[in-house]
Amino acid sequence: MLLAAPASAQRVTVPVDVGVGPAAFFFFGPVFRDQPLHTGLKLSTEVVLDREWLRRNQRLIPRKYRAQANRLDEFRFTPGIVSLLVPDSLIISPKLRDTGIYGATWRPLGIGLPLSSSPTRFSLGAGLVLTYAYLYSDRLPTTHFLRPGLSIDADLELGISRTFLVSLGWSSTFYIPQRLGTFTGVTPLDDSIFHVGQAYLQLHFRFPYTTRL
Repeated sequence: MLLAAPASAQRVTVPVDVGVGPAAFFFFGPVFRDQPLHTGLKLSTEVVLDREWLRRNQRLIPRKYRAQANRLDEFRFTPGIVSLLVPDSLIISPKLRDTGIYGATWRPLGIGLPLSSSPTRFSLGAGLVLTYAYLYSDRLPTTHFLRPGLSIDADLELGISRTFLVSLGWSSTFYIPQRLGTFTGVTPLDDSIFHVGQAYLQLHFRFPYTTRL
């Protein structure tokens, strides 16, 4: 909302943060009782505009938002096309005992509230997500899980340098319940997937990217 395209688009360089790292998934309910831990990857791509960038690029900010921008320590956003094409997380959990799961979660809409600033940044967030997961098992019904959900997140980010950071966090996502073995069933909850927890560790790499605004 703070950035506006000038009448004639111009090239501008923005810092981009790409994060990737291991994730642990906990499908609470019958899946958790069968096998508590499943594995995967946590992914993220953000444009990160710090106070220095906002000060140097005042011309790109509409006048009515400049006072607000001057009070920000940092402004982050994920371009809409990126959030649609790049998953927020991948579930890659082959069957090691009885149950395997493969799938992905997309986060088309999210918001974050930083409670502290760099180099150690703690933030809370929430978002709307969509998850597809294929579950196959020797003990549970084969399931194509497809549900929208609401996630609540906590993230701690440690700045090692200006170009390399490490973060760890937890996300709880609550879905419209889906009973194992069917698309439509929602009850009983003891036979359904309705809450998935995710713990993750990410490595973040920041680099300049030149585009047109």
